[in-house]
Amino acid sequence: MTTVRLPAPATRPDSVSPKVVARTGLYAVLVANAVVVTVLFVQAGLSANALILVGRLAGLYGALLMAFQLLLVARLPWFDRRLGMDRLTSWHRWVGFSLLWMLSAHAVFITFGYAGLASLPPVDELVSLATTVQGVLRAIVALVLVLLVGAVSARFARRRMAYETWHFVHLYSYLAVVLAFSHQIGVGTTFTASPVATAYWWGVWGFALGSVFAGRLVLPLWRNLRHRLRVAAVVPESDDVVSIYITGRDLHRLPARAGQFFLWRFLTRDRWWQANPFSLSAAPDGRHLRLTAKALGAGSASLKALRPGTRVFAEGPYGAFTTLHRTRPDTLLVAGGVGITPVRALLEELRGHVVVIYRVSRPQDAVLLHEMRGLARARGAVLHVVTGPSNARTPYGPPLGPHAISRAVPDVRDRDVFVCGPPGMTSAVLRSMRELGVPKQQVHAERFSLAS
Repeated sequence: MTTVRLPAPATRPDSVSPKVVARTGLYAVLVANAVVVTVLFVQAGLSANALILVGRLAGLYGALLMAFQLLLVARLPWFDRRLGMDRLTSWHRWVGFSLLWMLSAHAVFITFGYAGLASLPPVDELVSLATTVQGVLRAIVALVLVLLVGAVSARFARRRMAYETWHFVHLYSYLAVVLAFSHQIGVGTTFTASPVATAYWWGVWGFALGSVFAGRLVLPLWRNLRHRLRVAAVVPESDDVVSIYITGRDLHRLPARAGQFFLWRFLTRDRWWQANPFSLSAAPDGRHLRLTAKALGAGSASLKALRPGTRVFAEGPYGAFTTLHRTRPDTLLVAGGVGITPVRALLEELRGHVVVIYRVSRPQDAVLLHEMRGLARARGAVLHVVTGPSNARTPYGPPLGPHAISRAVPDVRDRDVFVCGPPGMTSAVLRSMRELGVPKQQVHAERFSLAS
């Protein structure tokens, strides 16, 4: 059989990647605002009590981190396409714990500082502040809510909770934001020290809250009203895998790309309240969107019962697992399990020479394999299907170890590498890429929990 190698689009390996631009921009915004907050704090006047001084500064930094948190979860398309929801979610997690410590430090230092001035036990002083100073009680309630959200976000707790329960508890963080902001207005001397300070804080919070309102509410509502998505067909791919075709109006205007995913709500009586993240399993063609899901839980298992014509509410597209981040003409795609869905979509869109490594435990677990083989033939790509248990060994070590990958793809250092699969598999491939010396900017990973 003769294969035709498709020409690759021009790439600029030495140009600054979109991911670096977005990440640097976020860092710069945070650092610049921290400097502004510090200057406004000094201009407002310093307390002679060291504990109160530290407590107030911690509170201001906590307020800034809270606004930054809102920006991270706003799902603004520009940031999401460049950084990806999984990376933004990871930053949100770490900023959240930093926020928790800042607000806790604010409460502790302020209480002990004023307790020392009043010669009262800290608990008595806290009760006094809560009952006599406007806004302090609201701040205490906000701190309790932040501690609650932080507790359920810890890994050991998160793994034991249903997603819907965790998400419902997480919504209390918005109430904490409102209470904390009202506290800042009521007693924050830095907030009211000058017209410039007041305008600054209103601007920061207005932009943060406006971003959430636009990204989480206005944009999804507008897109769904515009496109009016419906289920067109439900096609079984195997006993436990189903593909769902979605149609709608003006889908060519929907800015979706191969490799991205949506949060899908199928508006039936028993599913309307569930939002599940599923990748597109085919490149958008302007007429249909397709997702392919495996029955991993009650929610995805019920997809088989969907009927054509069912209304769909979709949030997205999300994800940075796209050709926007390519730096090299040729590509290696590595997929595990149902992580093949965004990889299959990418294979449709990619040009240049492509090698695909598809890792599954058993041959019958290879979802969409017939499509992958057809696409590989049509595009001159090389497809390797790697089967066996997770602890399998080959003459060249683990199936996705550095020696096995370099044997299958000798020029891996000269390729972009896209990886999507279960966390363990993804981590193993990323380790192999580091050992093989593949430059970090050429490696792009999508975590299975968000992609499939």
